Amino acid sequence: MSKVIVLASGKGGTGKSTVSVGLAVALVKLNKKVLLVDCDSGMRGVDLMLGVEKELVYDVSDAVGGGCDKSAAIYVTRNIYGLYMMPAALSAEDEVSPAVLRQLIEEIKDDYDYILIDSPAGTGSGFEAAAASADSALIVINPEPTSVRGCLNIHRKLTDMGVDDIRLVINRFEPERFRAMNIYRDLDQLIDISQTQLIAIVPEDVRIAAIAQKGNSGRESVPSMAAFVNLAARIEGENPPLAKKILGI
Repeated sequence: MSKVIVLASGKGGTGKSTVSVGLAVALVKLNKKVLLVDCDSGMRGVDLMLGVEKELVYDVSDAVGGGCDKSAAIYVTRNIYGLYMMPAALSAEDEVSPAVLRQLIEEIKDDYDYILIDSPAGTGSGFEAAAASADSALIVINPEPTSVRGCLNIHRKLTDMGVDDIRLVINRFEPERFRAMNIYRDLDQLIDISQTQLIAIVPEDVRIAAIAQKGNSGRESVPSMAAFVNLAARIEGENPPLAKKILGI
């Protein structure tokens, strides 16, 4: 049975889409068949990260609106075998409703081991559509108060929607900067304030973003991408380290 995971963030700029793509690639490397659905209508970018932007003809709004067969809006990525993606609509006016997207996911989910849904930031209607079909959720934050506050808002919203399996991904973590900011006593305090169980720490590494922005996700790699491998393993029920020793925390 397919697992449907929504990736969410309370504010923009946390690197949520980069985490979505990194996780998708890592799951495929575990021999899982993965569909990554971009739900950020008007701001879509997953196609660029996966290097398929020139191939796009149809998107999720076409698939649910009858503009094409559902399979025509699902694209095979050229970077890594086993990874598929469905792009968001180019216009925010074509945003898909929660009920319609839920029906679409129900119809196609048995074809995949995992469906990852990249939600728009915040708790608006786009987020509600993305989370409507989710079995579980990953909230992506940066280690700073505005991001943690956004996490609390997202957590409450997900709980209200009936999503109980919620985990925290701390992205762009840099130990020296974290200590220099002197906002939290330590990382455990940040996690406690977020009220969300930690599942992954992704270190700050501009090379990760550069690989994604060049459309080379799945082609290029750097050592810090091991965080996505560990995240995928944890989702699969394994218990690899959270890399605290590596990060010096």
